[in-house]
This record gives sequence, C-alpha cells and structure tokens, in this order.
Amino acid sequence: MTKLKIKKGDTVKLIAGDDKGKSGIIKSVDLKKMRVLVEGVNMVKRHTKPSASKPEGGIIEKEAPIHVSNVMLVDGQGNATRVGKKSEANGWVRVSKKSGEIIK
Repeated sequence: MTKLKIKKGDTVKLIAGDDKGKSGIIKSVDLKKMRVLVEGVNMVKRHTKPSASKPEGGIIEKEAPIHVSNVMLVDGQGNATRVGKKSEANGWVRVSKKSGEIIK
C-alpha cells in the first residue's frame, strides 16, 4: 500500500473535474481506494428513504470522494504545491516544493 503526501485536516485545491479551482479541508482519506473526502466539494444528491435517524427522508446533498490525483496541497501562502520531504532534528517534515516552507 502506498503512503500519501496529504492527510486529514490538510487544505487542498481541486485541479481537475467539475469543481476545478475550488478548495477545502480533507475530512477523510481512503488509502485502499486512493480517494479523499473534501469538505464542501464534489457535492452529490442522494434520495433516501425515511429511517429512524432521518424520519423525513428526501433528497440529501453530501460530499462524494475524489481521487487523490485530482487534488493538490495548498501551502501557507495559499498556493497549490507539490510536496517534498526534508530531514529535521525531530524527524522528517513535509515541505512545499514551490515556496520551500514547512507544511504543518
């Protein structure tokens, strides 16, 4: 299984698809399917039956997962950037390839 350079809580920008150019925070990461769930992006409508948790049912709008290749990490300056690794005194840290700054 591969290790991704983005993780939950990172701000990412979409670089492909219908929502290209939008950005949001990663809610979850699925390593097996190589997909991420980004807050407020790639919204889909689902028709649901009434249930105990949602007695009214109806049409619900929620986020759908996006493939990792279609998102790009945003650094502290707000630029979409590739990610590198750099050795520090306390271990490895992620570094922005564009600005060279450390990504928290």
